[in-house]
Amino acid sequence: MTKGISIVIGAGLLAAGLSALGATKPGDVAKGKETFESNCAVCHNADSEEKKMGPGLKGLFKRATLANKKKVSDASVTEMINKGSDAGMPAFADILSDQEKADVLAYLKSL
Repeated sequence: MTKGISIVIGAGLLAAGLSALGATKPGDVAKGKETFESNCAVCHNADSEEKKMGPGLKGLFKRATLANKKKVSDASVTEMINKGSDAGMPAFADILSDQEKADVLAYLKSL
């Protein structure tokens, strides 16, 4: 019986450790704001729809489409963050972690 309990406890710890390593937690608005300000704010306004170098992002998730005409969704915004755009936005796939991207999404949804 002790061996069975040890196996169950070990499996539980292993599963918890693996999920902690690869799992992205839900986005944090405050952390997303920090990431946005240090990476995105140079080109995008967060407090208006007015264009800076790139489009203003206030109300982004209330819009029907992105500037590239794709429907606004978590997936399409994340794709834009990852790949950048032909209009001059750089790719952030290798710059921001998956958690930072989730945080930025949460922040953008709050605008």
